[in-house]
Amino acid sequence: MNSLKIVKNDPWLEPYNNIISNRIKFAYNKEKELTGNNSLSDFATGYLYFGLHREDNLWVFREWAPNAVKIYLIGNFNNWEEKDEFRFQEKDNGIWELKLPLEKIHHKVLYKLSIYWKDGKGERIPAWSKRVIQDEKTLIFSSQLWQAVESYNWKNDSLRKAPETPLIYEAHIGMATEEEKVGSFDEFRLNVLPRIKKAGYNVIQLMAIQEHPYYGSFGYHVSNFFAVSSRFGTPCELKKLIDEAHGMGIMIIMDLVHSHSVKNEIEGLAKYDGTPYQFFHDGNRREHVAWDSLCFDYSKNEVLHFLLSNIKFWLEEYHFDGFRFDGVTSMLYLDHGLSRDFSSYNDYFDGQQDEDAITYFILANKLIHEVNPEAISIAEEMSGYPGLATPIKDGGLGFDYRLAMGIPDFWIKLIKELPDEKWNIKHIYHELTNKRAEEKTISYAESHDQALVGDKTIIFRLIDKEMYYSMDIDSQNLLIDRGIALHKIIRLITLATSGGGYLNFMGNEFGHPEWIDFPREGNNWSYKYARRQWRLADDNTLRYNHLLKFDEAMIKLVKDEKIFNDISQSVWENENDQILIFKRGGLLFVFNFNPVQSFSDYGIPVNSGKFKIVLSSDSKIFGGFDRIDEKITYYTIPEKGFNSQHYLKLYIPARTAIVLKRIQITKVKY
Repeated sequence: MNSLKIVKNDPWLEPYNNIISNRIKFAYNKEKELTGNNSLSDFATGYLYFGLHREDNLWVFREWAPNAVKIYLIGNFNNWEEKDEFRFQEKDNGIWELKLPLEKIHHKVLYKLSIYWKDGKGERIPAWSKRVIQDEKTLIFSSQLWQAVESYNWKNDSLRKAPETPLIYEAHIGMATEEEKVGSFDEFRLNVLPRIKKAGYNVIQLMAIQEHPYYGSFGYHVSNFFAVSSRFGTPCELKKLIDEAHGMGIMIIMDLVHSHSVKNEIEGLAKYDGTPYQFFHDGNRREHVAWDSLCFDYSKNEVLHFLLSNIKFWLEEYHFDGFRFDGVTSMLYLDHGLSRDFSSYNDYFDGQQDEDAITYFILANKLIHEVNPEAISIAEEMSGYPGLATPIKDGGLGFDYRLAMGIPDFWIKLIKELPDEKWNIKHIYHELTNKRAEEKTISYAESHDQALVGDKTIIFRLIDKEMYYSMDIDSQNLLIDRGIALHKIIRLITLATSGGGYLNFMGNEFGHPEWIDFPREGNNWSYKYARRQWRLADDNTLRYNHLLKFDEAMIKLVKDEKIFNDISQSVWENENDQILIFKRGGLLFVFNFNPVQSFSDYGIPVNSGKFKIVLSSDSKIFGGFDRIDEKITYYTIPEKGFNSQHYLKLYIPARTAIVLKRIQITKVKY
């Protein structure tokens, strides 16, 4: 068998060439089985067939419930009673169907299914429901008929285009408001979207879009996969938000949870038709041992149809521009990746992988790019699975990017365990640039998980309680000075060394204080910490404003200079001085991690020429000390004769990052 491209690029994969080839072959065979002579896009249209639809002059309702013996449609239109005129008829292959005159139900009516099986019955929210709401008094969830879901007139579709480099602003609609409440799509569109545009980010990643019963789950325990979370607003309001973002040149992707499902039976899919295994595994593989949730059985064609249709639904109905797939590691391995340290390649090919989940990923990524070639897919994966973000034809799973999940862990570990003077700059550079050559990665300094209760953001680890007393610009506080300086250079070096993109969680760009704690019984259902205090960033008497301005400046710089068209190249590393210098995309990045030592006339070996400073973390507008003259032009100096090695001589203050750009020398004509 010929070696795949991924194997040619990485000879360590040679012993597993057959396994990788067979995985690709199995996926193509499964695609043929599912689609026949049609496309995956044609196959993934279950949302147009199942659920409640208006067809000609009738309402037509279809559901898949193979273990059911009787199904009724109940709702506030029939006093929640089981009546013969609302009884479904059984069709082939476990499909049930109900046809109703248009006058029987109307916009905004509430409904559920009453499903009978051999030994019992239960009320269920339809699996393909597109809108689910919760009663504020009883807290009971019901489906709601929403005819307006098909009426939105898209205005900015022609402006949709994948960015060359994704600069992602990860956001949560509910906590994006400063008020102590659940924020809305409209509030986000009016108040936060302009902030993101001004900040320079070109992709927004929305969390918790799929309906979930418990707000505090951060959207990870999904109950209704085709329903927009109604706590944020209506389907039309979400569409308007996405449309306006497109008008600003910003893509919108969503966090997609296909790794597991909530255990709720009425709201979710658990025991939907009375069996525990309709959508999920039976036996000991049914429940996720760490997440208190249920695991999909990707070997079932009906489950693949459900999940692939879900992908196309969000792309087509809401014009999302792609997905960040949650929990990919959990899906790849039979033990969810919990009992192995991934210390050898054998961990990826030892027979303990969920081959059906691997097939699903290949089909999902192929479908995404078939529906919208401009869409992007990102994998949240921590095991280092080879080929994750490699094209399918080359032996990969077809994701466009992988999240560099090790980087946030690295920064927190470094800050927690070592004092500044022991930070090894070679180790820092290695960790930030360590990636598979054939893959694009999204780097980020900190994740939303590190902002949740029980952990700390980078700024809070650096400054802690001093944030409450000394963040005004007139305060003199060495701990604040240290935290502000490190926050800036950590984020800049993470961005500058990225392997293909960058991500920031909402508020972290300006060092949002405290933590995220969603309302729960333990905090008396308070929203105090489930919000973003934007006024802190806007107040130019506070140092949060300095961090915000620096973030805007560094994002603008990498966009304008298109540095990601080039790989970072190390120029100089001095472990004793803690000086790290590298060039990328025509820029020279200079980092001094030394906490106490500033250096005068520091010689950097470069080609002859002249340079100007285009960004300095020590600038006063960014909360620095203005120790660097940013107006002068820096000329290289030869070591001996003019043709010898040239050096750029710089003053590099402690805990400072400087970015320089080579100036073209204009030749004078005589």
